[in-house]
Amino acid sequence: MGGHQSFPRVTLPKERVAIVTGANTGIGYETAKWIAMMGATVILACRSEDRAREAMVRMNTDFKLEKERKTIGVVDYPELSLEFMKLDCASLESVMDFVEEFKLSGRQLHVLVCNAGIGLHKQEYTGDGYELMFQVNYLSHFLLAAHLLPILKTSGEDCRIVLVSSEAHRFCEFNLDTIQGNQFNEETFGRLTFYGNSKAFQIMQMFSMNRRLKASNVTVTSLHPGMVETELPRNFQDMKTFICFTSVTKCIGKLKSPYEGAETSINAAVNPELKGVRDVYYDNCKPARIHRVVANTQNQESLWTYTLECLKKRLVISDDIIKTLEGEQVF
Repeated sequence: MGGHQSFPRVTLPKERVAIVTGANTGIGYETAKWIAMMGATVILACRSEDRAREAMVRMNTDFKLEKERKTIGVVDYPELSLEFMKLDCASLESVMDFVEEFKLSGRQLHVLVCNAGIGLHKQEYTGDGYELMFQVNYLSHFLLAAHLLPILKTSGEDCRIVLVSSEAHRFCEFNLDTIQGNQFNEETFGRLTFYGNSKAFQIMQMFSMNRRLKASNVTVTSLHPGMVETELPRNFQDMKTFICFTSVTKCIGKLKSPYEGAETSINAAVNPELKGVRDVYYDNCKPARIHRVVANTQNQESLWTYTLECLKKRLVISDDIIKTLEGEQVF
C-alpha cells in the first residue's frame, strides 16, 4: 500500500488540525489515518465513540506497520495525534454541540473533510424534519462548515474545506418544490435521485461558498472517490438491483479499496500544489466535468437561499456567522 502514490507524501506539522467526518470506517478511516500519518492532528468526528476509538487503535497499528516498512512520508512519532469528537449528522443539535465543543477547545482549524454520508436510503425523515440523505450528506455539513468558517479564516494562509460528493450527482433532479420528497411514498420515492440530489448539492455548495470566499484564505473543493467497497451499500441491500450491481462490479474489478477511494480526498486535503485552488471537482485526483444542472449558477444560488432558510434558527445566533458566510470581513 505504501508504494502506490497518487497524493504527495508531505510532512504536516502536528499543529495543523484536520476534522474528518465519518472517520471510523471506509474512506473516512483511510483519509484520517493518512493525514495523521503525515503528521497532522486529526479529529475523528463520528456518531459512535466506541467505533471511533476502535478505529484509532487500528490506525496506530497500521501506522506502526508503515513505519516498519519505512513508507515514504510517514512521520516518526510514537503514535498518531488523533482525537474523537461526537457528531451525528442526522441531528442538527448534534452538529451545534460539536461546534460549541470545538470552539471551547480554542484551537485552530486548517482542514475540514466532509466525508460522512449515507447512500440510497429508504424514504425517511430526521427529527429536524428533513429527508435523511439531504440532511446527513448535505445540510448538516453545510451547517458545520458555516460555523467553523470563522475559525478557518483565522487559522493561516491555506485552509481547506473538502466535500466528498459522488458521480451519482449526475442523477440529480433540481426542483426546490420536491427537494424533501414529501410528495412521494415509499414505493414512488426515487432513492437514486434523492441520493444524487444530496451529492449534487455538495458540489453546488462548493461554487456558492467560493464566490463568497474568493478573497479569503479558505478554499472549497469537491470530489468523487470512485466506486468503493465500503459500508455504504448497507443502505440499499433490499433493492432489487443490489445483488446484480455488487456482483457485476466485483467481477469486472470496478470497486476500489477504501484506501484507493480515499486518495482523492487526501490529495485535496494535503497537496501543496492545490493551495488557493477552488471550484474544482476531482475524480482520481484530477479535475473532472460536472453535470450542467449542478454547474448552473442560478440553481446554485437558489439552493443557497433555500439552505439558509432551513438553517436560519441555527445561523442567526450570531451575526458574525452570517456575515462570515456571506464573505464579509468580521473583526
